This record gives sequence, C-alpha cells and structure tokens, in this order.
Amino acid sequence: MGLKAALSKPFAAFVVKGINKWKKNALKAQEETLQYLVKTASQTAFGKDHQFQSIQSYQDFKANVPVRDYEDLRPYIDRVVAGESDVLWKGKPAYFAKTSGTTSGVKYIPISKESMPEHIKAARNALLTYIHETGKADFVNGKMIFLQGSPILTKKNGINVGRLSGIVAHLVPAYLQKNRLPSYQTNCIEDWEEKVEAIVGETLNEDMTLISGIPPWVQMYFDRLSEKANGKKIKDIFKNFSLFVYGGVNYEPYRAKIEASIGKKIDAIETYPASEGFIAYQDSQSDKSLLLLAKAGIFYEFIPADEYYNEIPTRLSLAEVELDKNYALILNTSAGLWGYSIGDTVKFVSKNPYKILVTGRIKHFISAFGEHVIGEEVEQAILSVANTEGIEITEFTVAPQVNPPDGELPYHEWFVEFANEPKDLKTFSEKVDLALQKKNIYYFDLIEGKILQKLMIRSLKKDAFVNYMRAEGKLGGQNKVPRLSNDRKLAEVLEKYTR
Repeated sequence: MGLKAALSKPFAAFVVKGINKWKKNALKAQEETLQYLVKTASQTAFGKDHQFQSIQSYQDFKANVPVRDYEDLRPYIDRVVAGESDVLWKGKPAYFAKTSGTTSGVKYIPISKESMPEHIKAARNALLTYIHETGKADFVNGKMIFLQGSPILTKKNGINVGRLSGIVAHLVPAYLQKNRLPSYQTNCIEDWEEKVEAIVGETLNEDMTLISGIPPWVQMYFDRLSEKANGKKIKDIFKNFSLFVYGGVNYEPYRAKIEASIGKKIDAIETYPASEGFIAYQDSQSDKSLLLLAKAGIFYEFIPADEYYNEIPTRLSLAEVELDKNYALILNTSAGLWGYSIGDTVKFVSKNPYKILVTGRIKHFISAFGEHVIGEEVEQAILSVANTEGIEITEFTVAPQVNPPDGELPYHEWFVEFANEPKDLKTFSEKVDLALQKKNIYYFDLIEGKILQKLMIRSLKKDAFVNYMRAEGKLGGQNKVPRLSNDRKLAEVLEKYTR
C-alpha cells in the first residue's frame, strides 16, 4: 500500500465521524442552515425585498419567499451578472457556472466563496466515505480521470465564468493533481470526439484506477479505448481500475453495457452535483440511495410532484417529508438562490438518515392522457425485462403518439438503441408494457379502458443517439438525452434513425 492510501484511511475515519454526527441531527442542521442563510443575506437587495429581517421561522420564510425557477429569478440574476453587489448574496459571486437551459437560453448560476468549498468537500467526502466503508484505498495511488467540460474560464464584469466541471478543475486539491488526467491542454479541447481521442492517447498506457463521468460519455471513452487496444476489455487495459464515479443520470440503463465493456463488475459511487449545489452522494456500496447533505449550505424544500403546477402547492421542510413519495426539489443556497426550483424530482427511501433517489425531471414526464408517467417508472419497466432476457440497452427515450396516422388508439412510442436487439421485438414490447402497467396505475387504467393501446418500441440504428447529440451540438460534457418528453419534438427527429 502506498503512502497516500495509508494516510487516507485515518483521514477517512476522522471525516466520517463528523458526517455521522450531522446525519443523526439532520433536522437541526437544516434549521441552523436556514437561520444562517437568512441572516447572512438580510441586507442584500433580495433580503430587503422579502423582509428577511422579520423572518423567525420556516413558516415566515414560506410566507415571504415564493418558489421560482431561473426565469422567475432572472431579474435579480441579471443584476448580479451586470456586476452589482449585494443582490442575492453578500458581495459578488466568485464564479458563474454557465449552463444551457431549454427555455432560458444560457443560464448564469452564481457560485459564492461560501458555496464553492461545499462542492469540493462533498466530492472528497464521497470518496473518503467509500474508503472508510470498504477499506479499499489503493486507487488513490494510481491515475484518476474526470471526463468533464473545458476548464477555460472567461470573464463577465470581472467574475470568472465556465462550466461547473471546468471551474472545479481549477480547485482539485494539490495532493491529487499529480494523479489527475487528462492534461490541461487536452481538457481544453472543445470538440468532444477530438477530445475523447486525445484522452485515449494520454491514458491508454497509464495505470488508471478511478474513472469519473456521465455514463454514456464514459461508454464512448471505453469504446474508443477498446478499439485502440485491439478489442481488449477495459480490465485488461487498466488492470488496477477499481472505482467508477458517476452522476447526472441514472446508472442502471447503462450498467450492463459498461460492465460488459469493463469485463467485470466494479464498485461505483453515484453523486448528485449540480451547478446550484452538491446535493447528495451514495455513502454505501450496499445501498444505492444517496445521502442528502443536510449540512452543506443548502436549505431544502419539497413540493409533492403532483402538486407542482398547482397555483398554491404544498411546501415542506425536511422534517415534513414522507417516504416513497415523489417531490420536486427546491433549493435555498449560500450562493443566493432562494425558493429555487432546480427541476429534479426525488423520493425519500430513509429518514434515519435522510436518503433519496433521484426519480426524474419535473418537466420530463408523459401525461398526454393524465397518466403522469415519470422517468423512474419507464427505466424500471424496460430494465426489469431487459435484465431478465439478457438484453443490453445503449440509450432510449419515450414520447406520446397522440394522433396515429391510421386512426388507431394513441400510444407511448419508445425509441430504443439496443446493444443486442431482442429476437422478438413485439413480445419484448408487450412485456415492457405489462411492467409499466404495474408501475403506474393511471397507465394501467388507460390501457384497460381502451383509451391507449399498448406501447410500441422503435429500434434505432447503432449510434443513433450519438449522432442526434452531435447534430444538436450537445455531444459529451454534462449533456444528457431526456428520458421522457410530453411532446414529439425529439421523436420526430429520431424517426429518421429507426431501423
């Protein structure tokens, strides 16, 4: 065992002891966080507009601060971007994380000197928690790769602007810098396919022990590696590769293919980072749920997902949530986001400690007929069948077909790229449909009532989704294919890729 690995174990034990302390007192940590946020921002423009000085409780906070998405909060954010101080948070942001929104165009998410360390600490603690639980620390002595956006930062009124992953690249602790790949020059390549080729060239002969990234783009990296190494499995290219860290999408639809590429099962850690804050991470290899970070400069609120579009939806604190219920996640952060709807839905699977699963996006659902099918349901439906039958799925998305051309009953249309296609696609489709009926009672009722016919699966050509993302200029980085759409915009594009 190398020196870094040996030193990491007592450090991990120390850090986990502190985590366990706030895990047991998560509600108190949340109360203290709300008090800190409100007090710190009381003299900002937003704090004055929303009477922060009069807020004494969560009930007061709800009464004074409405729920907003980016577009609703934009008048304040635009003032921050223009260079004004003390608008949403004290002073000016340390960074703007630049993201692409479907309705808001380019978004500038403020990151403060108080919030940035929480991103770094959470990523570190996810690894230290893993070391403490498993005793496996040798990976810290090898090379680590983080497939991420470009670290090139620009300036906007004196504030550094970049992708979150690019910002974080500048803040990796010194003790990890020598182990880290790819090189800065390679990381700066904007074209994703050119970048992947360069990363393959830099890493092919290295001792890679940890690989991190969004699963579909990691799969692309693995495919290119295997091609360069005459078809070798990843385990034979990187003999000490032992840990995969991922986030951004549910791993399960990609697990089978990634593990097939690696050639063995491998430990994996799911993380839930966002430009708005680092929200949760997987803290046990025996449990796929994520530990909600109750002491990380974020005060969380939750709206029952089926009430989200109500005129006055119910807003709940952590103390009021129920298990196995879908909630839209609302953030209040130490970067000055208030009542901020991040767009994700989560459900709690434990309250001791508070642990969640990310179930989808509040805007990514199908409810053309009132069924409100969500991402978690379609993923579980197709995977339950595919895993039983040994079918590997590369990627998929689902859309409603409201007006079939031949006057048939409407249906859900699935566009699926298979790594190995079922021998009988019709039978496979029927099994997926039955699985979805079991997951969603409203969908079951619509099928039984002959309002909908059973779903149809369209098999797509190899690399269909890669080609689609390339055409959209969204290949690689933090970009993801939406699992569900309530319209046919994506479906109409994908029709040209059907077999």
